[in-house]
Amino acid sequence: MPTLSRIYVYPVKSLSGFQVTQWPVDEKGLLYDRKWMLIDRDRQFLSQRRLPQMALVKTRIDADRLILSAPGRKDLILPLTASSSETIEVTVWHDQCGAETCGAEADAWLSEFLQTDCRLVYQAAGDRRQVDLNYATVADQTAFSDGFPFLLVSEGSLTALNQAMQLDYDMVRFRPNLVVSGCDSYAEDRWRRVSINGIGFRLPKPCSRCPVPTIDPETAISGKEPLATLSRLRKWQNKVYFGQNALHDKSGSLAVGQSVQIDEIGEPQPPLP
Repeated sequence: MPTLSRIYVYPVKSLSGFQVTQWPVDEKGLLYDRKWMLIDRDRQFLSQRRLPQMALVKTRIDADRLILSAPGRKDLILPLTASSSETIEVTVWHDQCGAETCGAEADAWLSEFLQTDCRLVYQAAGDRRQVDLNYATVADQTAFSDGFPFLLVSEGSLTALNQAMQLDYDMVRFRPNLVVSGCDSYAEDRWRRVSINGIGFRLPKPCSRCPVPTIDPETAISGKEPLATLSRLRKWQNKVYFGQNALHDKSGSLAVGQSVQIDEIGEPQPPLP
């Protein structure tokens, strides 16, 4: 049976994430996942697509603190809940969301390192961001992710892609939340429903990939791969795909080593070439 082999949490959208062995799941996904976000002067979200150097900012959660680290900088330490009384409206793709500011110190720290004027915000407690109803139910919500609370990828898929590229990329390039071992490459393309530790997951659509996986997370330097190989092997409807977006049916907890039960399969998405 397939097994949950890795779990990644990304507290700040598009900054580096961290790997855990177990983690709570709330109504929006992994606890604190994409709960924070950087915005520009127009209150539009920022990501590595625009600022590749965001990959160099490391994150971790220690007790009740969010800690950001960057080369040549003293760590920035923030509380896990925003303390600002200022609530503003921010934009994530086509969604307008309520957010709380995280203070001048955080804004200055990030603006100086990234060499761009930006602000750090936290999703407001009462904000409810609906997942696209073309793929979700009215109960499904997420924080500041691109669109879905989870991204699932199998170890076998990365192995197959690395073989095709003749490279050895790490899974962190693809920024998954859940990594599964013990299955064939691209087996997840056919999964429609799976269960892990009693939590049901729906996999409504594959994940179309932007240029972010071409950015080396250790140097922030971009290359041609993996998009060049994905364009050759995994192109469909003018997009390239790797991994599956996922929605969850309830809260709970996940831990590495738990079995992944395949509850429903369907035609592969994207279709086989």
